[in-house]
Amino acid sequence: MALLLLQLAVLGATLAAAALVLISIVAFITATKMPALHRHEEEKFFLNAKGQEETLPSIWDLPTKQLSVVVPSYNEEKRLPVMMDEALSYLEKRQKRDPAFTYEVIVVDDGSKDQTSKVAFKYCQKYGSDKVRVITLVKNRGKGGAIRMGIFSSRGEKILMADADGATKFPDVEKLEKGLNDLQPWPNQMAIACGSRAHLEKESIAQRSYFRTLLMYGFHFLVWFLCVKGIRDTQCGFKLFTREAASQTFSSLHVERWAFDVELLYIAQCFKIPIAEIAVNWTEIEGSKLVPFWSWLQMGKDLLFIRLRYMTGAWRLEQTRKMN
Repeated sequence: MALLLLQLAVLGATLAAAALVLISIVAFITATKMPALHRHEEEKFFLNAKGQEETLPSIWDLPTKQLSVVVPSYNEEKRLPVMMDEALSYLEKRQKRDPAFTYEVIVVDDGSKDQTSKVAFKYCQKYGSDKVRVITLVKNRGKGGAIRMGIFSSRGEKILMADADGATKFPDVEKLEKGLNDLQPWPNQMAIACGSRAHLEKESIAQRSYFRTLLMYGFHFLVWFLCVKGIRDTQCGFKLFTREAASQTFSSLHVERWAFDVELLYIAQCFKIPIAEIAVNWTEIEGSKLVPFWSWLQMGKDLLFIRLRYMTGAWRLEQTRKMN
């Protein structure tokens, strides 16, 4: 009996090793090259408040604002106004308190099929194109790709990515700014502060089914085991970067869809960029585009492939690249 169990154990280990090798080969063969940092001709311009085309700036230019806010938006005509009203109300009040404070909000319409760009442009007309700009992408790139396009067109010393649903209370940006400052001195001027919902985990578990809770724990384990250590919530869409950190990490990003946050933080840790995780106020908003089981299954596959592609050399970390 003992011999049989030993043989079964050896067989199981052999099959597991063979499966890992096979998956690694598949990950290597199917690895796509780093997405070209390329803009379509229409994406090199934005419309000012008068409807005239102006050339977008570049992240490699010197910053001229204290804060850039990048809002990726896909079919968000209904949810975007609530977020924009809250964000701009806060930013305007802050500027009145401190006239030296400067900001811009960049809405990136990720190939929407609704009126997202038109809704966003109304804010450009109201506040002026120096404060609100709309970038309309020719085709859908995915959330990570949309944020990258916004970041590479930003003018801020610090750059905040914020979801269009307004799930995170916008004034919490001050918490992220404090977290970022607490990381000083920043190596090569690079640092990241991540908004986190980890403190709300017990409350969310009470409201979720056992199946969704199991999926959540499984996803968190895979993130920790395969990619990112020390960050409990990698998926919160409220993250603040120094300009240099945003340039470095997004220049090296391969994944442009749902798992991009994980690769982004994996890259940051590989470059030894300090990261702060900061608790923020968060409310679940209806209209999520994630289908719980299939989206999490896709992200689980992406996590495994991220790790294997870096391990096998299919993907390599590169120095900052410029966009054509």
